[in-house]
Parts: sequence; structure tokens; C-alpha cells
Amino acid sequence: MNTDSEFAPIETRIRDNVGRQGFMTHIGAELSELSRGACTLAVDRRPELLQQHGLFHGGVTAFLVDNATTIAAATSRGQSALTAEYKLNLLSPATGDRLICRARVIKPGRQVAVVAADVFCVTDGVEKHTATALASIAMLDDKATARISSPA
Repeated sequence: MNTDSEFAPIETRIRDNVGRQGFMTHIGAELSELSRGACTLAVDRRPELLQQHGLFHGGVTAFLVDNATTIAAATSRGQSALTAEYKLNLLSPATGDRLICRARVIKPGRQVAVVAADVFCVTDGVEKHTATALASIAMLDDKATARISSPA
């Protein structure tokens, strides 16, 4: 249970914002865990998310890393964030029934946060590490956020 009372409104805002992301809905991803400085996203195996060999498409892995690292950074300071860059290493084929991405803030910053992420495939309840990433996330102040119009 989260005892950080200041985090409750941040969590609500982030969950609402993530809920408005059309691509999350499109691929069927879910925000399964959220705490200050950490985020877990997951998606179940479906034919639409697989490449020609029946593995999760690398783009699905990349999306989960991109979104989870940004969400984790946003939780650390309670402000909006955008991905500036990330380095993704695909370690092994992404097989399995479910793909899980766990992101955690390594270094929060006023302008840039450094966030790490690990991606796992789950088969019969067993996790296999399939990717790892390091991201630089640009932290946005209220003035910058106000300049971005969103259709969501």
C-alpha cells in the first residue's frame, strides 16, 4: 500500500492521462503498477502484436519502454514528461503469453530524468528477460505543457 499521501493526486492524474492514450488502448496495454519513480506496463499476446515468426514485434517492446520510462519519470516529480531518447537492447526473442516492462527512475532531474527499463516475457508463469533500456526523459514545466495541444 502506498503511504505517500502527496503521490495520490499524481497517481490519479497519470492514470487518467494514460487512459486517454489511444495507442495504449489500440495495442491492449495496461498500466499494472504505478508508484513514485516506477511504472509497470504489460500486454497480452495477440496475433496483431506478433511479427512473422510468432514473436512479439520489437515495436511493441519499444513502445512499452518508451511509455513506461516516461510515466516513471512523471511520477518522480509529478510533472509532465516526454521521451528525449532511449537505447534499447533486445536480449532474446520475445516469446510467451505476456510482455511486461518495468521502468524505474535512476536519476530524477528538474529538466532531464534518467530512467532504466527491463522487459520480460512470461510463459507458464516464468519470466524471461528479453530487453533492457536506458532513457533520457525531458521534464516539462507547466508553461511548456500548456503550449502542447492534445486531442486526447
